[in-house]
Amino acid sequence: MKFKNTLSPKSRPKINNDLYHMVKTGAENFGDKTLYFYDRNGTENQFTYNDLLDHVNFIGTALSKYGLFGKHIAIVGDTCPEYIASYLAVVNGNGVIVPLPKELSADNLADFIKLSECEAIIYTKAMNKMMWDERALFDGVRYFIPIEPDDMSDEKTLPYSRLLTEGSEMISAGNTVLTEHVIDKEKMCAIIFTSGTTGTSKGVMLNQRNLTTAANSAGQSMQYDDDNTFISFLPPYHTYEMSIGQFAIMNLGAQIKINSSLKRSIKDMASFKPNALMLVPLFVETMHKKVWDEIDKRGMRKKVRAAMKISDAMLAAGIDMRKKFFGQITAAFGGNLKSIVCGGAAVNPEIIKDFHSFGILILEGYGITECSPLVSVNRPDGVRLKSVGTPVDGCTARIDVGDDGKTGEILVKGDNVMLGYYKNPEATAEVFTEDGYFRTGDIGYMDEDGYIFITGRKKNVIILSNGKNVFPEEIEEYIYKIPEVLESVVIGRKDASGTPRITAICVPDMTKFEGVENEEIEAKIRAEIAEMNKKLPTFKQVAVTEIRYEEFEKTPSRKIKRYKVQ
Repeated sequence: MKFKNTLSPKSRPKINNDLYHMVKTGAENFGDKTLYFYDRNGTENQFTYNDLLDHVNFIGTALSKYGLFGKHIAIVGDTCPEYIASYLAVVNGNGVIVPLPKELSADNLADFIKLSECEAIIYTKAMNKMMWDERALFDGVRYFIPIEPDDMSDEKTLPYSRLLTEGSEMISAGNTVLTEHVIDKEKMCAIIFTSGTTGTSKGVMLNQRNLTTAANSAGQSMQYDDDNTFISFLPPYHTYEMSIGQFAIMNLGAQIKINSSLKRSIKDMASFKPNALMLVPLFVETMHKKVWDEIDKRGMRKKVRAAMKISDAMLAAGIDMRKKFFGQITAAFGGNLKSIVCGGAAVNPEIIKDFHSFGILILEGYGITECSPLVSVNRPDGVRLKSVGTPVDGCTARIDVGDDGKTGEILVKGDNVMLGYYKNPEATAEVFTEDGYFRTGDIGYMDEDGYIFITGRKKNVIILSNGKNVFPEEIEEYIYKIPEVLESVVIGRKDASGTPRITAICVPDMTKFEGVENEEIEAKIRAEIAEMNKKLPTFKQVAVTEIRYEEFEKTPSRKIKRYKVQ
């Protein structure tokens, strides 16, 4: 399928030398233009590019008053302007930021903070109660910095607003500890713990060279500029969200609406009317399902499919009628949405085709925390289905080819690659080749034009008794096409004789089975799996189908925790 690029050609954005340069030039170029729109206490608020510079300067300067300049500082909570400003204040003040998921238990949070040697914690309102009730767990923390404090306070409590005021006064009195600090781009400035989908979380050490490379290369790859509007949906502790969803966007001078809650996602899109998004596949899959569920409710599937076929043919001839044909469909997302950059896992090609027919270009990319995270992405003028695009600027990729002479582990080298794992030299040594390439753990191949195709995760591979390797992601892609299945995980479960058997564990989409007994649900899904098997080679066919009625446990970035599926 030939994908039509209907995005407006844009000039390439500036290249930032470091993250303070990004903040400072953002204020110089865009000033009082709104960077963030966000809801707080039922009121919509705005936060400008000038505000960001002020907050970074004031907070970073005030930290020096309390002996926190250049120290390790954790940050946890929801996305908000103060979270982003705090992150930037720490890394631009010679410190090390440690972003952590708000979903962690107090014990786990305390363990991560102790491991990363944090002396302070900055946190949003959602964390106030935990930070007070469980304060004894954080015995090594000198200061607790609430962004929206409540009435609970002690000598260790240092409200964000207080830092803001004190930093402003210090700068007015001539303090230049932050504003004239010379940034060492090679020094560690962040510890990002991997998401833990395999059950082992390691602290990835990144520096400003890594983060600016990712932000700059994202901007160079896309056709976006200061006219673009985005909505921030992803958790802020994740490098995809911070490097690409925040830094790359503010580098453009674009605007961001901060999503107030997942339940309001569709409402926020309808009201803010973004023209671009950066998402993970689960969001895209949910949007796709909602579209077709609504079409099916109206009994319009055949008519819509026929219209898509006609529209696609017209588009191939240079006539774009998609807005007229499918405007009612895209209106659910605000009506202006033109593109979605999607990373984190594979996107079903049928979804990409459908959205392109509706007028939304999905640009699938590939990243990993250890690479800050961006490795490759499909460009607007060169989309290839099932591919994650070509390596971005500043990054080189190659395949450690296996026995078939084509497929193998994806290796990456460049300014985006991490320094190593914090306090774990053994794990660091294991993931680097002798010539300095990072071993991603992902398996794939590259075509003659340098496009990367991922076939599976090295740790997930199922090795059958006949020696053949099966990547569960490939089978899960087929299962996704079954409308009655909400989500699935494929594993190699051993039978009584110790022989691994391909087992599909499926969660039904209960919206398709209202009033239906479980036995009938299970029979229907097993019948669909049996039909699917006919399309697969014998050794890849599902031998056992299990049904569960509870969704799989997921990471905060909405990846299924595969290691918990037994």
